[in-house]
Amino acid sequence: AVRLNDNQADAVINWAGGLHHAKKAEASGFCYVNDCVLAILELLKKHQRVLYIDIDIHHGDGVEEAFYCTNRVMTVSFHKFGEYFPGTGDVLDVGYAEGKNYAINFPLNDGMDDESYKKIFRPVIGKVMEVFAPGAIVLQCGADSLSGDRLGCFNLSLKGHADCVEFVKSFGIPTLLLGGGGYTLRNVPRCWTYETAVMLGEDVKDELPYNDYFEYFGPDHRLHLPVSNMENLNSPQYLDQTKVQILEVLRDIEPVPGAQIQTGQVESQLNPRGMNMDIDEPGTDEVLEDTHPDTRPTNSIFGRKEHPAEF
Repeated sequence: AVRLNDNQADAVINWAGGLHHAKKAEASGFCYVNDCVLAILELLKKHQRVLYIDIDIHHGDGVEEAFYCTNRVMTVSFHKFGEYFPGTGDVLDVGYAEGKNYAINFPLNDGMDDESYKKIFRPVIGKVMEVFAPGAIVLQCGADSLSGDRLGCFNLSLKGHADCVEFVKSFGIPTLLLGGGGYTLRNVPRCWTYETAVMLGEDVKDELPYNDYFEYFGPDHRLHLPVSNMENLNSPQYLDQTKVQILEVLRDIEPVPGAQIQTGQVESQLNPRGMNMDIDEPGTDEVLEDTHPDTRPTNSIFGRKEHPAEF
C-alpha cells in the first residue's frame, strides 16, 4: 500500500495477504491479523475513496465490519452464502449510517461456473466504478473459489477466476492484489502464478517447466485444469434478480462521498491534527503527588465524604 501511495508501482501483489476474516480484537477463520484493513487504512492517507473487492468463496466479513459505517470505503464481496462460514454477507447487508449502500454483497450457491460469474461480476463492478470512482483498489483473490477446492464448492476455472483480475486491471487504477483462501495445494500456486502473469500482461505456457516441486502437479503437469461436472445451483433467474437488486442499491449512492475517517496519519488533510483529540489534564492525585510527595491522599483533602462503614 505504501508503494502504491508513493507511486512506485501501478500494481502491487502480496499473495501471502488477504486474511479477510480477522477482527479488530479477535482472530477468525485462519486469519490472525486483517492485512486488508491495514492496507486500506494506509491507502486512505492519500486516496479519498478506496474499493475493496473479494472473490474468495467466503464472505469478507472482517473488512466489511471495519468500514461498515463509512462512505470512503466500498466493500464488494461475491461469496457462498447459507450454512457456510462465516454466515454473514446477505444481500440486504448494505452498510449503516454514513456507510449505507457502501457494503455490497452478492450471495451465491454451490456450483458457480465461469460464465455465470462473469455475467454478475462485470456488470456489478462496472457500475461500482462508475458511481464510486475509487482512487485505489484492493482485490482479494482467494483461490478457494476454484473448482476442486477441498473446502470450496464453486466450479471456477483458472481463466474464470483470473477474468476478474483482468477486468479490474482494465480500469487502470492503482491496485493491490492479495491472496486469501485456497485449500487444494496444487491449485493455489497455479491460480496465483497465472494471475501474476495476467497483471504483468505476459503469456505463460500451459506445460509446466521442470522444478523441485514438479511431482506435485502430476499426472498432467499442466497449468490449467479441467473443471468438474458439478451442477450449478445458481439459476439465471436468481442471478439476474440479485444483480438488479444490487444495481438498485448502487443507484442510491451519492456522487461524491466525503466523510472523514481516522487513518492514523498525523497532520494530513484526511486526518488533521487536533480533530477529535482529548487532552489529558492532570488529576488531583497527580498534582498532590508532585507538590507533596510525602503526603498520603485522604478523602478530606479531596473534599469527599467518608462512608460510615469505611475503616
